[in-house]
Amino acid sequence: MKNLDQDIKSVVVSKERIEEICQTLGERITKDYRDKDLICIGLLKGCSFFMTDLLKYVDTHLEIEYMDVSSYHGSTESTGEVKINLDLSRSIEGKDLLIVEDIVETGTTLNSIIDLLTYRKAKSIEIVTLLDKPNRRKIPMTPKYIGETIPDEFVVGYGLDYNENYRNMDYIGLLKEEVYKKS
Repeated sequence: MKNLDQDIKSVVVSKERIEEICQTLGERITKDYRDKDLICIGLLKGCSFFMTDLLKYVDTHLEIEYMDVSSYHGSTESTGEVKINLDLSRSIEGKDLLIVEDIVETGTTLNSIIDLLTYRKAKSIEIVTLLDKPNRRKIPMTPKYIGETIPDEFVVGYGLDYNENYRNMDYIGLLKEEVYKKS
């Protein structure tokens, strides 16, 4: 057993299933964005693993940008306050945007980002997410591309973290409550 595995109650999405999801979503995105002016915007830090693996399966021209936004601030719950730590490095006016997210929960962060990108005159804005927790929504939204819908439990791994730990696991697991309740 690996060191990180001891804190995991169960596997929610296996390494193999993540690979299948990336391939399936990548093929859909390829079809939908062929001959478009696509910019994929990764929301750091959680998107890094998913975005890297997903884009291997997208067979069309695209550009990559990143934003570092935060609404958790070291907690297991979103604070609702969105802070932009790193903004885009170029204009997105007239471009088709695909926001790459690790997980969509309340929708608060994404709604703020979508409002900002709309203000900056993006041609279109869609969302691709590895995980979706629709039961947590505070703002109605449905990502266009969803890898897996999961129950309302605290998961880590494959980019998802608790206090910046567990991102480096190659699967997504349910974190044992005693790990985050003791803080």
